[in-house]
Amino acid sequence: MLPAYPIIDHEYDVIVVGAGGAGLRACLGLAESGLNTACITKVFPTRSHTVAAQGGISAALGNMGEDDWRWHMFDTVKGSDWLGDQNAIEFMCKEAADAITELERYGVPFSRTEDGRIHQRAFGGMTTHYGKQQAERTCCAVDRTGHAILHTLYQQSLKHRTEFFVEYFALDLIMDTGVCTGVMAWCLDDGSLHRFSAKVVILATGGYGRVYFSATSAHTCTGDGNAMALRAGLPLQDAEFVQFHPTGIYRSGCLITEGARGEGGYLVNADGERFMERYAPNAKDLASRDVVSRSMTVEIRNGNGVGPKKDHLHLHLEHIGAEVLHERLPGLTETAKIFAGVDVTREPIPVLPTVHYNMGGVPTNCEGEALTLGPDGSDRVVPGLMAVGEGACVSVHGANRLGSNSLLDLVVFGRAAARRAVVLCAQTDRRLPRRDAGDEAVGRLDQIRHATGALGTASLRLQMQETMQNDCAVFRTHETLTEGLRKLTELQQDFDELMISDRSLVWNTDLVEALELDNMLQQARVTVHSALYRTESRGAHWREDFPNRDDENWLKHTLVWHDDTGAIQIAYRPVHLGTLTDDVETIVPEVRVY
Repeated sequence: MLPAYPIIDHEYDVIVVGAGGAGLRACLGLAESGLNTACITKVFPTRSHTVAAQGGISAALGNMGEDDWRWHMFDTVKGSDWLGDQNAIEFMCKEAADAITELERYGVPFSRTEDGRIHQRAFGGMTTHYGKQQAERTCCAVDRTGHAILHTLYQQSLKHRTEFFVEYFALDLIMDTGVCTGVMAWCLDDGSLHRFSAKVVILATGGYGRVYFSATSAHTCTGDGNAMALRAGLPLQDAEFVQFHPTGIYRSGCLITEGARGEGGYLVNADGERFMERYAPNAKDLASRDVVSRSMTVEIRNGNGVGPKKDHLHLHLEHIGAEVLHERLPGLTETAKIFAGVDVTREPIPVLPTVHYNMGGVPTNCEGEALTLGPDGSDRVVPGLMAVGEGACVSVHGANRLGSNSLLDLVVFGRAAARRAVVLCAQTDRRLPRRDAGDEAVGRLDQIRHATGALGTASLRLQMQETMQNDCAVFRTHETLTEGLRKLTELQQDFDELMISDRSLVWNTDLVEALELDNMLQQARVTVHSALYRTESRGAHWREDFPNRDDENWLKHTLVWHDDTGAIQIAYRPVHLGTLTDDVETIVPEVRVY
């Protein structure tokens, strides 16, 4: 019988879970509209991972030269390796300029040109005239753009009276006959349990990069919202597409922004050769992230790496000049000094491709409403549930995200979700929670809290991370993925033998890490499962045993979920190749030359 846990009830119009860029932009839009809004976050809002976004946010403002949102859309569709939904991409690129102008009006301190306009820099994969010239499209606040946006959105959310529940760990969604009616959460400060009821719940919990051993993600990036969706019987979409950023600092994994190459930085191998000129003769070091990451991995495999172990490469910035580096890339300069012991004005930075972003997540439409499969196999909206940000998959990134499109995704779809939630709240009657609402979440918490096995959380987590790093990496094969799935299945079974040494509910970090590990294991398994079944190479998913992109059989999204027995199920849904308007024509996949 479940022990008695006193539960504190709350009622709001909308509950936002997560206080990163997407969550705060949704909170601001909701609170501005007068809705009673609460935000549940396991870290203080300005410590959310959006604060680490460095290089910038894309929009075809044309401040540095001719630009057009259609060119931005073309680049995004091409960068997605044609797996991005073109209606959603059109929506994002058309909304971009207004979204940036709005951020400026809210108070984001963007860097400026001499005539006072927002400064824009070059980023990989961003072009003008449909791929003919390099675009300067990425708006920036030096190299701390995410920091500037996050702090501004938090301040504005406070101004409009959003209520924050800080250091509350969201346990699970409350579902009632297929309708999401709220969230169960645990307050770390005093150990109390809380049941939040709302007409709409918006998941904005970010990605799950920490399932890998080396990642630019914060240690809080455990994809809690994705795991909550899986436990509610809902699918994740395109989980196999995990982006490796080309320039993580060797050993530490800390991010060196793509803005460094946008300002003129370049990669070299042990011979001092600028090898990207061989792999991408036109874009060179500013090719898309999947191309640069694979090229770097091939160089290292071929024995051209630097260092005693020949296991990394060098990024040169010293030729740019100390004055420019300190003016435009001050955060990078400091990061390289702390985590690599390098003075970037004099010596190169040791770098290695590092896990950076999850293209997959909870499938949604352009308004942020969560989707699942109906009985006839068609899309069905999940009433009461929305998702935005890296934890969602509206599929503007497809198989590979272009740099500086992530912050744009957050603000455009955070704003869109808020607008839609206003309409939904007006149309929805409040449901009173059942007396047993949230009991399953409390039961799961109690079971893990009182685990008496022999295995520690840290040991199981390390095994999971090393398995993902080795068996679901930049290059994949049937053998590595099968082996990875076998190991993860064993680890999932080993989780039943977990040992929790601290049984308290007040700031029990042992229990928090165990809950996060449970969430990560579920996502790791569906990621490897999805990758195993996609027998082609596309974007960030590269199968050495299937090196060609197969549009005839695989121009479709993967949906993966757990059935009632816990077994993993897979289905597929078509890529949306049509556009929203007549302003652009459908962009047809081009033949890829190897």
